[in-house]
Amino acid sequence: MPLKIKTLLWLAVAFVSVSLSGCSLKDKPRQHFLWKISDQNSSVYILGSIHFADKTFYPLDSVIVNAFDRSDELAVEIDISDSTVFQKSMHLSSLLGKLDGDKTLDMFLPEEALYSLDSLCLAWSIPVDFFSGYKPWAAAMTLSSIANQRAGLDARLGIDLYFLTMARKMKKKIISLETVELQVKLFTGMDIPDSIGVFAMRNMIKDIALLDSSIAKFKNAWKTGNDSLLTYAANMRMGEFSHEDSLMQDFMYDKILYSRNGRMADSVSKFLDEDRNVFVVVGAAHLTGFKKNVIEILRRKGLTVEQL
Repeated sequence: MPLKIKTLLWLAVAFVSVSLSGCSLKDKPRQHFLWKISDQNSSVYILGSIHFADKTFYPLDSVIVNAFDRSDELAVEIDISDSTVFQKSMHLSSLLGKLDGDKTLDMFLPEEALYSLDSLCLAWSIPVDFFSGYKPWAAAMTLSSIANQRAGLDARLGIDLYFLTMARKMKKKIISLETVELQVKLFTGMDIPDSIGVFAMRNMIKDIALLDSSIAKFKNAWKTGNDSLLTYAANMRMGEFSHEDSLMQDFMYDKILYSRNGRMADSVSKFLDEDRNVFVVVGAAHLTGFKKNVIEILRRKGLTVEQL
């Protein structure tokens, strides 16, 4: 499973940025990870996507489907259903996700992390040197992708890919909010220090032991629209981190979430200014937690925000 055919590895970002271990659902009225954003004369819908999903997510609730049906356009992070986009991402991933020269992953990871990684590879029947040529960040993303698939989740059943397929069938216009270059650089670690990649890899290895429980809670949170659970879960492990680790966590959030959230919110505002009827689908982690998420940014812009 070399990197060049793992072009959807960045879809694991929700599981990197949101740790759900040890959380419990709070009682909350039935809602969805769907918001209606309105100005004085137009509305845009924005849905939080689960990039790795399973058949239990379908059929989607009629509230979500009806909002999509009423929309003229679909906006996603990038159009992964486009073969040209897919091929370009394959090429860039194979170039940017690998270490230079004779460098290998074991030169970066601490001994205990290497031991745990080797144990995982043996348990999963993966060659122990499978990750050897990866940059630490790309290794963490790929490890998360494999773990999610082994837990029964599938990128082909992701919410965003579902709506991309439907949009093509219904001949709706598809808009990419980001470029292939931006996403591949982010999720192969092109602009991320190796120390952050090592931090992500160490924590990914620890979280895999709790993955089944985390996924169950994550699925329930999405299906009930429980954004407060995700907000709570995102802060769950912060108390376990050293000061240095907390700084790394903040850097990671800023790089893969906050820096993008503002641009996503600006796109939604532009759709409203142009009176365009758009259904927006982005990763659920972009819509919840802290004050820098897309929904809060839109509220601060003075727009009307309603969770459906």
